Amino acid sequence: MNNKVCNPKTEVPTGISLNDQDYMTILLTHLKELEKNMTVALTEASNEKLYKEYKKMFDAISDAQRKAYELMFYLGWYTLEQAKDTKIETLEQELQTQISNLS
Repeated sequence: MNNKVCNPKTEVPTGISLNDQDYMTILLTHLKELEKNMTVALTEASNEKLYKEYKKMFDAISDAQRKAYELMFYLGWYTLEQAKDTKIETLEQELQTQISNLS
């Protein structure tokens, strides 16, 4: 059974030169890193005004990151794996155990 979730792959030129997929991969990597760093900036903002400015930037970066990911998925450059029901049930049981241990 094929458990991959993906779209047909848009082919790009291969070789030493960067292609569209390479550029999108670089962009997505940088946006993910910016998003992580903005999370730190948000938690360390020294006042409410600064926090609100950082929050606007974070939201814009987060939206751009999501759009880049969705485009790459649409073009078939990102493949996901459909989880089997047993894997989901196992993870759910593990989380329930962890929650119970917190009490």
